[in-house]
Amino acid sequence: MAHGLAQLEFAAAWICLAVALAGVAYSLAATLFVRRFARSATPKASSCPPVTILKPLHGAEPRLYENLSSFCRQDYAGPIQIIFGVQDAADPATAIVRRLSGEFPEVDLTLIVDSRQHGANRKVANLVNMSEHIRHEVLVVADSDMMVPADYLSHVVGALEEPGIGLATCLYRGASDPGLRADLASMAIDYHFLPSVLVGLGLGLARPCFGSTIALRREMLEKVGGFRAFADHLADDNAIGEAVRRAGAKVAIPSLIVAHACPKRKVTELLRQELRWARTIRAVNPLGFFGSLIAHPLPFTLLAVLLGDFDGFAVAMIGGTLLSRLMLQREVDLAIDATSWRWGLGPLRDLMSFLVFVASFFVTAVSWRGHRYRVHADGTISYLRT
Repeated sequence: MAHGLAQLEFAAAWICLAVALAGVAYSLAATLFVRRFARSATPKASSCPPVTILKPLHGAEPRLYENLSSFCRQDYAGPIQIIFGVQDAADPATAIVRRLSGEFPEVDLTLIVDSRQHGANRKVANLVNMSEHIRHEVLVVADSDMMVPADYLSHVVGALEEPGIGLATCLYRGASDPGLRADLASMAIDYHFLPSVLVGLGLGLARPCFGSTIALRREMLEKVGGFRAFADHLADDNAIGEAVRRAGAKVAIPSLIVAHACPKRKVTELLRQELRWARTIRAVNPLGFFGSLIAHPLPFTLLAVLLGDFDGFAVAMIGGTLLSRLMLQREVDLAIDATSWRWGLGPLRDLMSFLVFVASFFVTAVSWRGHRYRVHADGTISYLRT
């Protein structure tokens, strides 16, 4: 029995070492892909057609005014209509929209209050209700926790103008409030999400579409069934992107990186949000999600050292892994103009991300905007009454 356990432990150690080495190679490759993306350029819009921006809202989340006001400060030559939507007249987000209307009288702002529910996804239901008030042919949907630069629309519309493009979406980075928990939240985006997408794109394995930006023409939206066709999807953004591809068009990702607000939250709230993100990715791309094991080299290196007889190489193994991760994190920080002091938190962030990865395999329900949903195998959701 003891001999059998020793053999099992030995085999596990070498498996962990193999995954760790693959992870080091992944980190080095990701460093190169991040550098290449940071040096790329996307042309700005040439014709500047009228644009309608749709902003579904729910609650007065932290930094909401700053996020929404960035869309009101666009340096764009064409007409812009911004539609804000809530499902409850008492929603505190309405006060922020009224403040924006007073401070930006020159901007065409509309607030829609409509409680109708279409399917389980409340954000999509909000979009369905808002879509009745669209006036322009080019549409841009962006989540409420996004902050964008003044040339955002010019880049997004410019990408949409390229031949064969049916939808444009944007990568995003974390923009954290002061504090350890907010920094850890932004690092999950910057050091794990962002590089993994760029590696997937570089190898032709990723087909992303993000809620940070979904820009398309109204004709294309109608062609894929309108927002109502995605009313029961957990990852509605990914589903819209796939529908556009099935319609024969391409999805463009301009070099512009927008900012995702990462406010200070309780640790339980932070982990709950990250677990929902991980469970969402696993629902829409289970094979790719499992393959992302190699994005976690540090825990596998530590497991290999603990399980195996690598005494002479343990320090080199751990040091090499940490160095590969540091190189990637530095490259990301250079690409997004982030401060470098947070590198010291990198190992902690890597271990947290691995725990979220493992936990996602044991979760069948997620929390989203104060509601609980069951996640089905096909990526759809159903509302859980509590």
